[in-house]
Parts: sequence; structure tokens; C-alpha cells
Amino acid sequence: MSIARFSPFELLLLKSRSQVDTATLLLLAWVLVHRQHVSEGQRRRRLAQVTAQFRHGHELAPVMSIAHSQDLQAIQLAAEVVRKECGKERCLSVIHQAITVATDDGELSLANHYILRFLADLLSVAPMTLNTLFKELTGTPLATPEDPSRDTYWQTHDPDYHARKAREAAAAEQQHQQANARAEQQQRQKEQRDAQKQQKQQEKQQRQEQARQAREQEQRRHQESERQRQREHTEREQQRSRRQNSHQQGSQERRNNDSRQQRTSPPPPDRTTRALSILGLTPGATRIEVRHAYRRMAQLHHPDRFYSESEHQVALASARFQRIKNAYDYLMQTY
Repeated sequence: MSIARFSPFELLLLKSRSQVDTATLLLLAWVLVHRQHVSEGQRRRRLAQVTAQFRHGHELAPVMSIAHSQDLQAIQLAAEVVRKECGKERCLSVIHQAITVATDDGELSLANHYILRFLADLLSVAPMTLNTLFKELTGTPLATPEDPSRDTYWQTHDPDYHARKAREAAAAEQQHQQANARAEQQQRQKEQRDAQKQQKQQEKQQRQEQARQAREQEQRRHQESERQRQREHTEREQQRSRRQNSHQQGSQERRNNDSRQQRTSPPPPDRTTRALSILGLTPGATRIEVRHAYRRMAQLHHPDRFYSESEHQVALASARFQRIKNAYDYLMQTY
């Protein structure tokens, strides 16, 4: 079973010989702690003086401590004890004592102005009755208190008000300028980052374009080099073919000259006729006609023209070309 926890003021009430006196003591102490230009010792002496006839039976220090803590629950509990345990006369007496301790020096603090009205409300004392009691005790009516939440109150009661407002305005303006400067700096930094990013993108694009152009140039050089090698190869083949033809022609002419020098008697007519028929000529053909016929027949029946045919076709072409060449060699030796 849990033990109930009591507040400091509730513990005082439990130990007090008179709960009404203890409650009244707290209400008067609350007024005293809001007196201006009064020391703590003066407050305690004044409270002891006012409550000399009280029968609470405990020290004043705990009550003053609760009053300083601004414990409104304790204040409301104290007012409720007085209102329930006593009649209207005792409530008026408490308000009377509160007005007395609040105006000892003739000046009612703004805080006590509100506290008196609050206590009157807690003790069910009408505002008109409060005003009457206050005027009877002080000789002046209880005016409506100024509102400290309004700017006009501090203009009147605070000598440093205008200077403080000017400092606050200057500080606010400085903060505003600093905020604007930071915003402008951040904007410039953002623009610089964007510009750097755009510049890097452009540099990247330029490098890519340069790389593409370099590849294209390399491809063109490679293609030109290939065409040049092909032209050189074709020229070498043509030169080699011309040298071979020239060598063959020189060899043939030398053989023809040697044959004419070594020839002693004309060949049999039948072999000459067969040689002429192989070249497609008739008897009586001239040496020039034999040479032309040979070139024509050699071009038609040269084995290289049949390289894409079967091996048999290539062999037949070689045999035909050999007969044509033999016939040509024989006739050139005879004529």
C-alpha cells in the first residue's frame, strides 16, 4: 500500500495547533515577500509583529519559504481553510491585515495590487468591499492597476526602456543584416558551385569531343595507310609481272635466235601444218601472224584463268597451253 505524499504546507497544517492561524500566516507572508525595498529580516519581524497573537505553534521560516516559492496551490488551500473554518468577519479581518502589511511604507507594489484583488476573490470578498477597506486604511482609493504586459507601462516605469528598445532594435537589425549577408554568401557559394559544375561539364564534353576527333583522325590515317599499302603492293605486283614478261620475252627471243642459227634444214611439212592448226592458222602464215595468234591463244587458254575451276580443268588448261607454247616455239624456230 503506497504512502500518501504531503506538500510542505500540508505538513505544516497537520502539525499546526491552529490551521486557520497557519493559513492566515501564509497569506500575509505572501503579501510581505512582494513588498519593495524591504529586507528579509524586516519582512520576518513585521510578520511576527502582525501575528503575535496567533496560536499556530511553529516557526515562521517554513512559511516564508513557501511564500517565496510562489506555491499557488498552497495559497489557494490556505484561503480555502480560512473561508471554510471562519465566517465573513474573519475573511474581512485577513484582507484588513493584508492591506496593512502591503501599505506600511505608503506605496503599494504592482504585485501586491494584484495579490490583494486575488486574495479578496479567494476569500469571497466583493471588489467594492475591498475598495472601501483600502480607502479607509490608506485614505486613497484602490485604483485599477497598470498592466505590465502593455508597452506603455514600461515606458513610464523603466528609465532604460527607450535605450533598451533601441539596443533591441539595433540587435534585431544587425541580426537581420547578418542573416541577409549569410543568405547572400550562401547564394554566391551556390552560384560558384553551379558555375564550377557547369565548367567541369563543358571541359568533360570538350575532352570527349577531342577524343572523338582524335579517333576519327586515327581511323582516317589508318585507312589512308591501308590504301597506300594496297597501291604499293599493286605497283610491286605490276612491276614484277612486267619484269617476268620482259624476262620471258628476252628468253624467248634468245631461244629463237639460237634456233635460227642452229637450223640447218627446213622441218617436215606435216609438223608445221599441225603447229599452225594449233594456233588457228593456215599454211603460209607470216611470222607476225604466228606471234599475234600465239598471244591471243595464250590469253584464252592460260592456266591462271581457270584457277577457280576444278583441278582437272586446271590440268587440261595447262596441257592446252603447253601445246600452244610448243607449237609457237616450233614455228618461231622454223620461220
